[in-house]
Amino acid sequence: MRISCIQMNMLENRPAENRAHAEALVRAAVKADRPDTVVLPETWNLGFAPGSMDAEAADRDGQETIACMSALARELSVNIVAGSVVSRRADGIYNTAYVFDRTGACVASYDKTHLFSPMGEDQVFQKGDHLCRFSLDGVQCALIICYDLRFPELTRSLALPGLDVLFVVSQWPAVRVPHLTTLSHARAIENQMFVALCNSCGTAAGTVYGGHSAIIDPLGATIAEAGDAETIITADCNSEALAAIRSSIPVFRDRRPELYRTDC
Repeated sequence: MRISCIQMNMLENRPAENRAHAEALVRAAVKADRPDTVVLPETWNLGFAPGSMDAEAADRDGQETIACMSALARELSVNIVAGSVVSRRADGIYNTAYVFDRTGACVASYDKTHLFSPMGEDQVFQKGDHLCRFSLDGVQCALIICYDLRFPELTRSLALPGLDVLFVVSQWPAVRVPHLTTLSHARAIENQMFVALCNSCGTAAGTVYGGHSAIIDPLGATIAEAGDAETIITADCNSEALAAIRSSIPVFRDRRPELYRTDC
């Protein structure tokens, strides 16, 4: 699978302009790099600023995002992991990710399950209640959002049934980019899978977001990496290499789950 991550800057609480910009960047990625899958970052429709978010600007039931990205995926014949958007439903505000296949079908949606309390996300958003696994072009994939990356048991739960690519969509602050880099590499190595990390850049409500999106192979090698400005990175993730890696270091075979407790 050839993956392009769009490290996008966005305008706070200006969804129509951000949607037009996201569409233009997807088109640019497809034209330049011919990827199988294009990835957008977290909450690209409004930016990540829970304390100053305009709830009225949130995407009601994700309708605008679904209409735009479904049509775009179908037109360009490309899979789109459409990052996440601030969505508004009858019971509250959610941080919701959507995934579309080449036909434009929405094959997965996911509400962020771990809300970032240090920035008050848990005071504004509702928690999700399910995990997110899906298949694109026969490749087994999963998706998590930003703060989810700090919870290894979540990623391991996604990986246990067999996982080729983990998509991480985020708005991770510049001050903690070393954490983002270390955790992304750890998730790739410990679960023997590719990680496609798509972070945002720019500033929202005084917070500078750090960029440094990356595509990481199952041995922890960085095969594509961005700096801190808006850009597109692309790399090939050859899932055929996974079998050799997993047979040489059989961590899943050697697990001792009867000794592990994660409910303490």
